[in-house]
Amino acid sequence: MTTSPVIPVVEAHALTRDFAFGGATVQALRGVHLAVAPGEMVAVAGRSGSGKTTLLNLLGGIDRPTSGRVVFLGDREVSSMTEEDLVDLRRHHVAYIFQTFGLLPYLSAAENVEIPLRLRREEPRERDRRVLELLDLVGLADRAHHRPMEMSGGEQQRVAIARALAGDPKLLLADEPTGQLDSETALRIVLLLREVMRWRDLTVVVATHDRQLLDVADRVLELHDGQLAGEG
Repeated sequence: MTTSPVIPVVEAHALTRDFAFGGATVQALRGVHLAVAPGEMVAVAGRSGSGKTTLLNLLGGIDRPTSGRVVFLGDREVSSMTEEDLVDLRRHHVAYIFQTFGLLPYLSAAENVEIPLRLRREEPRERDRRVLELLDLVGLADRAHHRPMEMSGGEQQRVAIARALAGDPKLLLADEPTGQLDSETALRIVLLLREVMRWRDLTVVVATHDRQLLDVADRVLELHDGQLAGEG
């Protein structure tokens, strides 16, 4: 009896990205190969400037490679998509969590979580149900009407996680998600991410320096001067 091969959620093939800077060309990524399996958490480590954020931006279609390919679910080539297709990808399949939380300060927690659902044109009743469900998932149902300035850093990051999950993404990209948190709060966010992965059948690629995140990842890849230097 044969089993079907596992189709990676996202793949990078010979990925490069160059930037013009001060009359010179800076190579942020140099021939990166990567395949992330369904339900896997891959942590990308490396010092500042090693290319971690650039890699995440290319995997999610925020940026385009200078050369090479990004492939989603085996047959969707992200690197050659139209802008319309990229918007659809980010709206329905890929979500982001940022180091700086990225919440709109004049909106409540519930309204921030609701944004992706509005973009998807969900019915109001379904939006309300989903928002409450997601805030409850991250333990913030009682903070639904608070604005970011009324919340701690850990609470804001939990709102950001709830917002990222609103569209039921297949791939979650997290860029230093614990970078602005103290160690105790960071640990709670790390454990929440792992729980959310199990509950939501998520695949996660996270760029991080945080040892706690590196310790819970299924794989750790080291980026050095734009190249993957191996696994840890």
